[in-house]
Amino acid sequence: MSTKPMPSLARSDFPADFRWGCSTSSYQIEGAARLDGKGESIWDRFCATPGRIRDASHGDVACDHYHRWPEDLDLARALGVNAYRFSVAWPRVLPQGRGGVNERGLDFYERLVDGCLARGLEPWLTLYHWDLPQALQEQGGWLSRDTVDAFAEYTELVARRLGDRVKHWITHNEPWCSALMGHHDGVHAPGLKSLAAGLQACHHILLSHGRALPVLRSHVKDARAGITLSLHPIRAASDSDADQAAVRRHDGSRNRWFLDPLHGRGYPADTWALYGAHAPRMHDGDLAEIARPCDFLGINYYFPEVVADATGANPIGTRVVEPEGVERTAFGWQVDPQGMVELLQRVQRDYAPAEVYLTENGSTYEDELLPDGRIEDLQRRSYLARHLAAARDARAQGVPLRGYFAWSLLDNFEWAEGYTRRFGLVHVDYATQQRRIKASGRWYSDFLHGRGDAA
Repeated sequence: MSTKPMPSLARSDFPADFRWGCSTSSYQIEGAARLDGKGESIWDRFCATPGRIRDASHGDVACDHYHRWPEDLDLARALGVNAYRFSVAWPRVLPQGRGGVNERGLDFYERLVDGCLARGLEPWLTLYHWDLPQALQEQGGWLSRDTVDAFAEYTELVARRLGDRVKHWITHNEPWCSALMGHHDGVHAPGLKSLAAGLQACHHILLSHGRALPVLRSHVKDARAGITLSLHPIRAASDSDADQAAVRRHDGSRNRWFLDPLHGRGYPADTWALYGAHAPRMHDGDLAEIARPCDFLGINYYFPEVVADATGANPIGTRVVEPEGVERTAFGWQVDPQGMVELLQRVQRDYAPAEVYLTENGSTYEDELLPDGRIEDLQRRSYLARHLAAARDARAQGVPLRGYFAWSLLDNFEWAEGYTRRFGLVHVDYATQQRRIKASGRWYSDFLHGRGDAA
């Protein structure tokens, strides 16, 4: 197994107030799927449907974080991070999505937030990381405008309970995934396969984001609120005019479809025209709500996308190709730290957000548990170091990058891949729930504690 050379890197390359963290999400780690009054989520239902999950698994137990959160926060503190990003499970606090409040669910998140603060971890709360209450799905889910109203009610509930202690709020994680992968590709919950449904869900998710911002600001003193997008630098498969034109079209659906309306430009006209009859239904005032100013933009970066012309194959007329001879993770994703610099520069040039946070960045490899209990994941360690060097370079080039959150603190339930993919800096033995810090986690800890240069 070969790894790329480690860059010369030190924490002192970044400002003292830089946020260093790890990210997690509720369904992927909490477990306790039917305990203490929690309602069913669309992922509970999706996992129970045969053929949906690669290893036929589910999140019923996952990492048992619901019971083991003190140990997990101790691990985060041991790594040396100063921020912890987590999500609230909507059906844990509102089992039917609206109406009856589950106080035991809210109590759990109070304990979690208090545990963060007691350990010097700044809590970063994501309101929606894909686990919609199944009761709302049965009333239309994100295809219904009623869910936008329900999200505002849910936001107010959580903000009232936790807003005195949580100041950093992310409304949605990766609307592209929850809308398009869940409603167009059908590979994520709720498993629909309709482009029109995917685009309508996307619009309602973005609208609910805009609707939530004034709710947060009215109930959270000094609130800092934003949204997290999954973005990709888009590259042409060749120098041909057709492939070069495909880049613009693909960027319209993958990046500009989200960035433009969030920054007051409405949906990109060229992409809207390509979608034609599939485009979402809107009401007057929707775009103004979506464009309410954020305090920051969260970006999840994993890999670039290389595209070729495929006119007529789909409304956008592109296809993603996999270039040969490039470094890849075990997921097959291209490893390209420079792509992160390229993406951050483009976002800053075209949209100029006041603050940017890398809210996810990570890699999956085939981790081997050695007889002495060590996991020497040198490829992930190299990946992490090289992407932190890229973050440093982006800052040097004028990007207002204020923080980095590694994905993920723990190995966890990786959605449609089940437990076959491991992203954690901490290894989880799912049979025993034993945690072990991997070599990548030890490196991150050494870096954050300033223990020598990371060359």
